[in-house]
Amino acid sequence: MVKRFGEVTAVNGLDLTVPAGICLGLLGANGAGKSTSMRLLTAQARADEGSIEVLGHPVPREAKRVRALMGVVPQQDNLDEELTAQENLEVFAHLYRVPRAGRRAAVDDALALAHLTGKRHTRVDALSGGMRRRLLIARGLVHRPRLVLLDEPTVGLDPQVRAELWGLIDGLRAGGTTVLMSTHYIEEAERLADDCALMSHGRVVARGAPAELIREHAGQRAVEHHGPPDRLAEIEALARAHGLPTRRTGPTVSVLRAEAITPSLADKLGDGVPRAATLEDVFVVLTGETVE
Repeated sequence: MVKRFGEVTAVNGLDLTVPAGICLGLLGANGAGKSTSMRLLTAQARADEGSIEVLGHPVPREAKRVRALMGVVPQQDNLDEELTAQENLEVFAHLYRVPRAGRRAAVDDALALAHLTGKRHTRVDALSGGMRRRLLIARGLVHRPRLVLLDEPTVGLDPQVRAELWGLIDGLRAGGTTVLMSTHYIEEAERLADDCALMSHGRVVARGAPAELIREHAGQRAVEHHGPPDRLAEIEALARAHGLPTRRTGPTVSVLRAEAITPSLADKLGDGVPRAATLEDVFVVLTGETVE
């Protein structure tokens, strides 16, 4: 699909199939096209080119039917602050037409999943940031959807709260719910996603399981070198002359695919600190080290 905003092409030929029952991480820097792709899937925006099918239904033609089958957790907190946690869920259970007889159970299940049962009667404006984000996820699950779209679910949260939410998201995947999660936190995708699609400039530039992407594009090991800029530039040139990708991070440069470094090249590169290659290495190699 393609989506343009004036002269800017936000989504540029995105071709994406998500198998049922997996967590797919849509990974990219700010401006890569992740949030626009989410808006297209939920019919909040219309594609200029291409076609979209969600759960067997064309979008936007059958958008209402699709929205009834999916849960959407937005990047921005849009909870009703004057209502309690339970009341927020009750409103959405009604909007999603959860049968009256099962509505209370659906709300109770969503509160339990988000570990908010003890806060059911607390107004939203009295909840912590992490609790509010858990409530957002619970709201998207109250009608027991087949597919959940998580748009930057942990953006702006501190590490402790982020780890708490990771457990919740992992529980969705383990329960068989299909999850499409956009994120720019590399570690988040590496921990949670069965499959990752790396986006850059509105298109997918690589797709695969995190471990597979690391093996293919970064190798098993990296060696990190410290030094002044001229020495780092020399190391980069030596490595690239031997077909090895590198990654610059401040006062260091990492040589990837370090298992392929020959003894003679190792002598020229000098001492470095060995480490395991990561998905972040893959992301930088494939999408570049700067954000335009």
